[in-house]
Amino acid sequence: MAGMTPDAGGGFSASGQSNAAFKKQLNKIYSWYTGGFVLFVVILAIFEQMGMARETIGYVFLGATVLLYAGIGVMSRTNDAAEYYVAGRRVPAVYNGMATGADWMSAASFIGMAGTLYLTGYGGLAFIMGWTGGYCLVALFLAPYLRKFGQFTIPDFLGARYDGNFPRFLGIIAAILCSFVYVVAQIYGVGLITTRLAGVPFEVGIFVGLAGILVCSFLGGMKAVTWTQVAQYIILIIAYLIPVIWLSVKQTGVPVPQLIYGSQLEKVTAREAELIKDPKELEVRAIFKARADALAEKLKDVPAALAADKAAAEKKVADLKAANAPAPEIAAAEKALAAVPKDVEAAKKAWTAQRTSANNRSNQLANMPRHAQQFAGDPNGDEKARTAFDTSRRNFLALVFCLMVGTAALPHILMRYYTTPSVKQARESVTWSLFFIFLLYFTAPALAVLVKYEVFNVLVGTPFDKLPAWISSWTKVDPALLSVVDVNKDGIFQLAEMTIGGDIIVLATPEIGGLPYVISGMVAAGGLAAALSTADGLLLTMANALSHDLYYKMIDPNSSASKRVAISKVLLLVVALLAAYVAYQVHVSKNADILFLVAAAFSFAASSFFPALVLGIFWKRATAIGACAGIIAGLGIAFYYMSITHPLFRGWFDVTSPIELWWGIQPISAGLFGVPVGFAVIMLVSLITPAPRKEIQELVDHVRYPTLRGDTLNTQSS
Repeated sequence: MAGMTPDAGGGFSASGQSNAAFKKQLNKIYSWYTGGFVLFVVILAIFEQMGMARETIGYVFLGATVLLYAGIGVMSRTNDAAEYYVAGRRVPAVYNGMATGADWMSAASFIGMAGTLYLTGYGGLAFIMGWTGGYCLVALFLAPYLRKFGQFTIPDFLGARYDGNFPRFLGIIAAILCSFVYVVAQIYGVGLITTRLAGVPFEVGIFVGLAGILVCSFLGGMKAVTWTQVAQYIILIIAYLIPVIWLSVKQTGVPVPQLIYGSQLEKVTAREAELIKDPKELEVRAIFKARADALAEKLKDVPAALAADKAAAEKKVADLKAANAPAPEIAAAEKALAAVPKDVEAAKKAWTAQRTSANNRSNQLANMPRHAQQFAGDPNGDEKARTAFDTSRRNFLALVFCLMVGTAALPHILMRYYTTPSVKQARESVTWSLFFIFLLYFTAPALAVLVKYEVFNVLVGTPFDKLPAWISSWTKVDPALLSVVDVNKDGIFQLAEMTIGGDIIVLATPEIGGLPYVISGMVAAGGLAAALSTADGLLLTMANALSHDLYYKMIDPNSSASKRVAISKVLLLVVALLAAYVAYQVHVSKNADILFLVAAAFSFAASSFFPALVLGIFWKRATAIGACAGIIAGLGIAFYYMSITHPLFRGWFDVTSPIELWWGIQPISAGLFGVPVGFAVIMLVSLITPAPRKEIQELVDHVRYPTLRGDTLNTQSS
């Protein structure tokens, strides 16, 4: 980032420059940066053609990007409170929009969304509709008004608007909860990407990526995070677009995938009809159905079945040894014996999971719905089909609602609008955010269809000994993400013989399209940028909530700015290490993917913050007691529902009762219950409790209907 005039701390600063000159300087810097990144990729591509090893390319991408972000963090280091918490409130709208885009486009957007669209088809559009619609809510209802209040954080706003520390304290708890769940997903993505990029174990990959996260947010807070996120956005959007454009050209000759994927979807739909009736596919599905039935029989009497399996495995080992069989055969038999569950409980758990998997793979299209099918079931079918249709449609709409409202309430996103110089630029930056996010979101559905076309038409029917190298390489990364087995022993790959996780679709796209490995490295670097940028913002949100809102505002109001910033840095390190540990546990348990963890954070944010923020801005009668009751009730009901219905949370809290969904709503949409409860409780309690002080009501009126000159009120924290 050479060329920026350094401030006293050696970082980026608009001090002594007009906003226009500052923006012009930024334009120059990031133009050179973009050109430099493209040149870097071209040089690596040349080296690859000259024989550079793939592992070396991966290490170069990983090292170069992490060092780049570290360099920006070092240059932007600061101990000034305004710089650390809100980047000095001087980030131009277009760059705040770009930073917000990077902050927003997490590992879930970059890695998980296209994968979800690949696996679920039309149903995955709920994520695009919900997340994009959420930004409309931000622009209309929250961003400009929060900027007028002028606080540093969302708990800070709650404390000022609701006139007390208890609303602030509840805001701290809610901010930490939703941000922590969200950051666990990002660190999980970091581990996945670095494992693929550098070939290191998952747990090592987590901490390699964590170093890149911490060096930015730890040294320079929001100031460093902002300029790093702009750099990360440039990398991630280039990395996302190039492979999709290549697939589009390869399949259609048109370099605009967003415009041609409709015609490719027609071809995918036709191919789906062929695969559903294909005799070889039916043969594989029948094998899985037989396995599922056999496992169901075992589960009827687990102790007897376990004893029989163990006895048979022991007998086979003994017979092979007695017959002096070849060593590999004996080793395979001993491995099979070791794989027999150790006890009845382990057997029940393993066989239940295997039966579920076998049942899924006995369904058509490897348990994927037809891509263009709107909802499951049939509105004109029998009662079972009509129920499935209604439940599917209900969950689609519920997810759109939760993602929209959650988007408008995520603390790390709303904090970004505190960094602009004015309310006008806060509004403009929302528009820029939508544009930069649109570039990726408009491309994700095309990517999913183009990859599915490639798999259905190129991969299916290929002899196993001629399968592309990316299959074996990804199987080594994590067999749970990709597994291919010749089930019917015909030597030909069928769709039902592959299990694939949505989290690898984007990362594997360059290899699926036959591009050089350097493009795979670039895509992984883009995914890493997406995960790191969001993780930076989330960790900063949690650390600031603890240092600024809890320590400074509630424990030691006389503490100096430098002391508060130092405490924030220590807390940031602690939270980051704890999140890394939880991410590793999630990886081990295999009970959640990136997209679920992110969506859970949205439900928590929607249930806790959205009612209190909206009513706090638009209803001056909302009281502190009402807000506190609403936050507790909304967040409580969402957390409770998720705890009793999702395997990950049920495992954490040792819930053993049968899963009972409310009106068929999946746990990912728990906010559907939390948000209306939050609104209702705030309104009811506010109406039966004393109205807020006159000064608070006048403050709300002024924010909504400004009568004084200037963009902000004098409510800004020191």
